[in-house]
Amino acid sequence: MFRMWCKLYDDDGHLIKDLVEENPGDMNRTRKVLDGLSSACRQFDLAEPVWLDSNIREFKQHSKTRFRKDNFMESVDFEYMEIHVIEED
Repeated sequence: MFRMWCKLYDDDGHLIKDLVEENPGDMNRTRKVLDGLSSACRQFDLAEPVWLDSNIREFKQHSKTRFRKDNFMESVDFEYMEIHVIEED
């Protein structure tokens, strides 16, 4: 089972919303991450963030990254969105 925790934080670092995306499918890890992020953004009613080089590096090293306001093309009412892979097959 693949599970990814998606969280929104406010300016004070307080958790606003969170959810866990699960994917029992037979896709590769990258596809599972992108599908989970897409699904979480739909549920949070957000456009998908842009992956910057720093996000890619951080995610490869820690299975976790933060998308800040500058990762989004539209204005957002939170400080950052964090995704974190919490379980992998």
